[in-house]
Amino acid sequence: MARVTVVVIVYNDADRLPVAVRSVLDQKHRDVDVVIVDDHSTDGSYQVAQELAGAHPGRVSTFRLPENSGSGGEPRNRGIAEATGEFVMFLDSDDVLEPDAVGLLLAAAGRHDADVATGACLRVELPEGRTSTWAPQLYDVEAGATLPGAVLDGIGAHPEMLWDTLVVNKLYRRDFLVRTGLRFPSGLLYEDFVFTGRLYAARPRMAVIGDPVYRWHVRRDAASLSVSLHRSVVENWQDRVTAHGMVVSDLAGAGLDRLSEDAQTKFLDYDLPMYLRELPQRSTTYRAAWWRITRTHLAGFAADAVGRARPASRWLAAALEQLPEPPAGPDLGRLVELAAVPPRLVPPYQGDAGAPLLVVGKATVPLDGLPELPPERLPIAVEGTVAVGSTVRVTLLVRELYGRLGPLGPRSVRLELAERSGLRPPITAAGPLRPVAGGWAAHVTFPARELAAAGRLASWSVRARVEYDGGEATETEVRAGTGQRTRRDAVLVPPGRVLLVQTHVTPRKALLFRGAGGMDGVRRAVGSARRRLMARC
Repeated sequence: MARVTVVVIVYNDADRLPVAVRSVLDQKHRDVDVVIVDDHSTDGSYQVAQELAGAHPGRVSTFRLPENSGSGGEPRNRGIAEATGEFVMFLDSDDVLEPDAVGLLLAAAGRHDADVATGACLRVELPEGRTSTWAPQLYDVEAGATLPGAVLDGIGAHPEMLWDTLVVNKLYRRDFLVRTGLRFPSGLLYEDFVFTGRLYAARPRMAVIGDPVYRWHVRRDAASLSVSLHRSVVENWQDRVTAHGMVVSDLAGAGLDRLSEDAQTKFLDYDLPMYLRELPQRSTTYRAAWWRITRTHLAGFAADAVGRARPASRWLAAALEQLPEPPAGPDLGRLVELAAVPPRLVPPYQGDAGAPLLVVGKATVPLDGLPELPPERLPIAVEGTVAVGSTVRVTLLVRELYGRLGPLGPRSVRLELAERSGLRPPITAAGPLRPVAGGWAAHVTFPARELAAAGRLASWSVRARVEYDGGEATETEVRAGTGQRTRRDAVLVPPGRVLLVQTHVTPRKALLFRGAGGMDGVRRAVGSARRRLMARC
C-alpha cells in the first residue's frame, strides 16, 4: 500500500482550510499525509495550518512562502519538493476530496502500472448545491464517455483529453514528476493549463476512471473570485491566451505536432466562445483589448487546426479575422448567439441554400459545412414571446434556416424548463407547429404556479426540442422574440396566493424565468434584483 502526499495550497482561506485537510485525513486509504503550503496569507491561514500540523504530527506538515506568488504555481512546486509519498495529489483549500479518492486512483495506477491516474471532478455551485460532472464527455459514462476503464500511453490517440486542464483530479507518481522535471510556471494565472500541457507532452501512461474523486466548490458570491470566475478583467483573458500558447509550444516541442494543432482546435471550440458570449457585459475598452489579443493569437493557428474545429467555431474565427475592430449592437449580438451552447444562427439570413453567408458589419463569412450538418446539429433559432397570467403562454417561432428545415418537415415543438439548482423536476409543454412567414409557430402553455419554490427564488432555463416528420429532432436554447423584454408580473393563483413571475432576457438574448411564491419568496426575489442592480453600478 503506497504512501500518498496531498499538497494543499492556501491563501487567505483560514475558515475553509480545516475542512479541506479533514477530507484528506479521513480518506479510506489511510497511508496519506498532507503538505500545506501557505502563499503568504494575511488572514491567519498559516496559524491555522500550524495548528493542524500540531494536532496531527507525522501526518500534516506546513510551509509558508516568503512572499505572495500571485498564483498557484509556486505553492504547488514547493509542495512537490516537500512531498515524501510515492504518489502526489493536489487540493485547493476551498475544495474537498471524495472519501475514497486516493484509494480509487491508487488502485487504478497500480493495476495498470501507470504514471498518472485521473478521475471525475464534480463541480458544485454554492450555495445552491447544483452539481455536475466537469468534462462529462471524458468521465461520465451516462453522457457517452468511453475512456473510463482505459489506460492511455500518451494522449496522442485521444486528443479529447486536452479538454481536461485540471491538475486536482489526478494522482501522480512522484518519481515520474522528478524524472520529467514537471513543474508549474511561476506567477502565471492558469498555471494548471500549462502543467497539464507539459504532462501530456511527457507522454505518461495514464489510467482513467469514471468515479468522482474531487469536489470543486464554485462560489460566485465570494469576496475573492477564483481565476476561472474572474473573467471581467481583460488580464484574465490575456493570461489564458498566454497559457494556451505555452501548451501549444510545449506539445510541438515534444514532437507532438498533431496534438499541438488539436490544442488550437480545442481553443476554438471551448475557450473562444466561452469568453465571446460574455462580451455584451463588458466595457468598450475591454472589448477592444479582448479583440486585439484574440486576433493576434488566432493569427498563429494552423489551417488544419481551424479546419477540424466545429462549423460555428470556424465561422467565428473567420469573422474575427475579417473584422479589425469589435462590432457593436446587433452585429455583436449575432456573434454572441453563434457562440452559445448550442450555437444559434439568427436572422437576417443572407445568401441562399447553396451558398449561405454570415454577414456581420463588413465581414462576409461563407457558412461552409452548414448544408452537410445533420438535423441534431443544426444551429436553429427558436424565439419565444411570453404572456403571463395564472397560465403562462409562450408563443414559439422556429426560423427557417437557409431551406434546411422545410424538407425535414417540422411537426411539433416541446418546451422544457429546467430549474438551475436541479432541485425541482423539469416543466414541459408541447404544441404542434404550423407554417408562418419565415418559419413555423406554436403556442404552448403551463401553470404559473409550477415556477414557484417555497421560500426561495427559483430560476428556470428554457430549451426547445423541434421534432420533424422523419423522427429527427433539434434541441436549442430559446431566445427572446422580437419585442420581448425583461418584466415582472404578480399573479394571483388559487387559493388566493400571490406569485411573482419574472420573464428575463439575458445579455445573449436567451429567455429564462424566475418564480417566487409567498412573502419570503417575494422578498428574496426583490433582494436578488437589488443585488444585481448594485453589482452593475
